[in-house]
Amino acid sequence: MQITLDPHSNQYKIIEVNPRLSRSSALASKATGYPIASVAAQLCLGEKLYDITNVVTGNTTANFEPSLDYVVVKVPRWDTLKFRGVNRHLGSAMKSVGEVMGIGRTFEEAFQKSLRMVNGFGFEAYGDVPTREEILDELKYPTDDRSRVLAHAILNQNMNIEDIHTHSKIDKWFLSKCFRIKDIYEQLNISSLDNISVDVLRCAKQRGFSDKQIAKQFKCQEDDVRNRRETLHIQCCMKQIDTLAGEYMSQTNYLYSTYMGDADDICNTKSNDFSKKKIVILGSGKYRIGSSVEFDYCSVKCTQYLREQGFETIMINYNPETMSTDFDNSDKLYFEELSFESVYSIYMREKAYGIVISMGGQEPNNIATRLHAAGLNVLGTSVCSIDSCEDRFKYSSMLDRLHINQPQWIAASSPDEIQTFVERVHYPILVRPSYVLSGAAMQIVHNEEKLNQCLTLANMVSPDHPIVLTSFMENAREVDVDAVAHNGELVCYAISEHVENAGVHSGDATLVLPSYSITDKQKENMIDIIQ
Repeated sequence: MQITLDPHSNQYKIIEVNPRLSRSSALASKATGYPIASVAAQLCLGEKLYDITNVVTGNTTANFEPSLDYVVVKVPRWDTLKFRGVNRHLGSAMKSVGEVMGIGRTFEEAFQKSLRMVNGFGFEAYGDVPTREEILDELKYPTDDRSRVLAHAILNQNMNIEDIHTHSKIDKWFLSKCFRIKDIYEQLNISSLDNISVDVLRCAKQRGFSDKQIAKQFKCQEDDVRNRRETLHIQCCMKQIDTLAGEYMSQTNYLYSTYMGDADDICNTKSNDFSKKKIVILGSGKYRIGSSVEFDYCSVKCTQYLREQGFETIMINYNPETMSTDFDNSDKLYFEELSFESVYSIYMREKAYGIVISMGGQEPNNIATRLHAAGLNVLGTSVCSIDSCEDRFKYSSMLDRLHINQPQWIAASSPDEIQTFVERVHYPILVRPSYVLSGAAMQIVHNEEKLNQCLTLANMVSPDHPIVLTSFMENAREVDVDAVAHNGELVCYAISEHVENAGVHSGDATLVLPSYSITDKQKENMIDIIQ
């Protein structure tokens, strides 16, 4: 902690507080009504707990014991797919890129939310099926794949609590909660969605099952589950993080959804001006190597600008380490998943005027098309423009139509077509899945064995979109061109040159501005292309 004496007011000022806690711990502390760093600093300056105001209620003090009615589950996120030969075993070394935070009213609800925030799946036995020996090894020596393997152990191998506890030393209380999730899977093992009872479906939602997760069990569409749920009058409630279980009124709009409730908490704007149009802003979600704070900065500045223009702002995000999840940054903060189900539910519940997708990066982009198709008013960058850039097939096709040079490419379809392409262009080739950010599952491939591995991984990362194979140019220079246009006219641009050869993603590479070896003629060609 750094404290200095202000010579003008003759008062002590807190310059910096670092009580060996991450920013996410500070945010979690807001969920208990006590921002730890702030309270610690004030105590060090001689304040008493009964003199420090609880910032969430505004009318109680910090010595008030919270009476919580919700559960918070924080899960780290690792980015081992970005590295070759990385040791994936977890220990005392700090290997996580960041973390997420799920909030619910049961452990199962918060746990499954947080798992989906990290990898898109809840407590599910997805991906390759591990052998029993691999499961036992994973339980004894954990890796970043621990939750998935644990799901296989419980859902596929039918291992009991005692066996799993013996090998993993995971507390039996947590294991018992995982087995309660297994109970729901067994209850969902019926003939069709139409036969599901209201009690079973409600219990599934209360234990954290998403509509998409339930749809997988019945081999139907997510919309079918939502329609069935609405027919049975099963809806989530929006609750405030009030820290006091309703004993005192909360003054913040720090919100989460739950199926363990009958009614929404009161959720007015701070000004109680109901004439304001509401705009939803989607945050960036979890951090990735190669992208992080820039998206958070964009969403925060967007929120601030819209508030200045007289709109009521509604932020949806779940990363505890970002500025956008400060509960006083927007009029309302929904600490929720960036899934179609969650965003659609909040948008409709709030009767929003519009939604901003383009400030949050990859996760909002992934659901942009569905949100647009569902009738949501998407503001800013159009969904068609997002899709034409994110879909590798559409983007490469567009370059061909515009006669812009690019390496030879093919959209992966049949093994024969892939083999013919490889024989024509020869290795190395670049495997590029669609709708991914910071190079996830993007690999330079030098042989057939590696190609098969990469195609499998790319399908896991982006299963609903085409994979493009491109001839990779070795020893090539790589350049980033950032530009701003207005009404179709180029306003300004910047050309940054990579220090490393092409093949290192710009999120990981070293860039130099201005460029150091690009000729004026090459720059002119680049500007012609972006215009």
